[in-house]
Amino acid sequence: MSNDMNGTDMGTEQATGGVYSSKGKEYQRDSRYITTRITAEVAAGEDAVMVEPGRFRLVAARACPWANRAIIVRRLLGLEDAISLGTPGPTHDADSWTFDLDPGGVDPVLGIHKLKDAFLARDPHYSRGVTVPAIVDTTTGAVVTNDFAQITLDLSSEWKRYHREGAPDLYPEALRAEMDEVMQRIYTEVNNGVYRCGFAGTQEAYDAAYDRLWTALDWLEERLASQRYLMGESITEADVRLFTTLVRFDAVYHGHFKCNRNKLTEMPVLWAYARDLYQTPGFGDTIDFEQIKAHYYVVHTDLNPLSIIPKGPDLSGWLTPHGREALGGRPFGDGTAPGPVRAGEQSPHTL
Repeated sequence: MSNDMNGTDMGTEQATGGVYSSKGKEYQRDSRYITTRITAEVAAGEDAVMVEPGRFRLVAARACPWANRAIIVRRLLGLEDAISLGTPGPTHDADSWTFDLDPGGVDPVLGIHKLKDAFLARDPHYSRGVTVPAIVDTTTGAVVTNDFAQITLDLSSEWKRYHREGAPDLYPEALRAEMDEVMQRIYTEVNNGVYRCGFAGTQEAYDAAYDRLWTALDWLEERLASQRYLMGESITEADVRLFTTLVRFDAVYHGHFKCNRNKLTEMPVLWAYARDLYQTPGFGDTIDFEQIKAHYYVVHTDLNPLSIIPKGPDLSGWLTPHGREALGGRPFGDGTAPGPVRAGEQSPHTL
């Protein structure tokens, strides 16, 4: 998730007026975040605030893969009553995500049109990217954190007291060492790998990024051929992190980012795996393909100068049988599926 407002580092999650060119160099993602944590206990001197239900608002655009992770985890864990959800529109202006989907273009809880206002409330001199997901303290109007990777891990580990009954364990202690390695590879090679392809500044950088991406996707195709989920028989955070890239692959990354060796639909294992997750409560019901396409094809004016949004691809295949249940497993482990999507939080455009 890029944070540099001056355009020297590019990424789809920051607001920089559509300037994403990395001409002449390899794409590098800036990883400077506001790293304050929200934790169950706070030690003296720790950069953290205490978990408090009702105090914090998750701001997460459905178009953004990094924000989509947080929406999925919050729903799987049943944290709707503990943390409210604000959803900016799929496109943004030159310096901020904006709440275009809300009446009057104003977030009904925070009372702001631009997410940037919450970053400036934290630091009046803030000059980095205005990014999603971000968690905002509703008592101060200031951003607490935009550290997307830590946000979802903390929702699993620090907010347990407020999880719904039957919430799955998305970050099981016994699997964490291997999970961390798997998630790191998925992040560098796949989640960020598609961006290295799309924003490569030279032919050589693109070729190298392309080869790394497809090496990783072939590894995942092999890993998932004999087990239903990345860590075995149940869904974990690792699956959430991979899903948000796969679900955008054919609609955006294949063409827009030139990740075009295959479509996802041409990779039998990954396509079945992605459909399995899409049809699982908490995953597909967070997805809005219209917002996803609008974001990438409208905001990236250097890649798509006329901001023409493609009509395709055909999305009906996402609802077809996947056959992955033959591998067994228990999707939610010892837990249960989440209930219906909360009223007012439904994705505007569902399949």
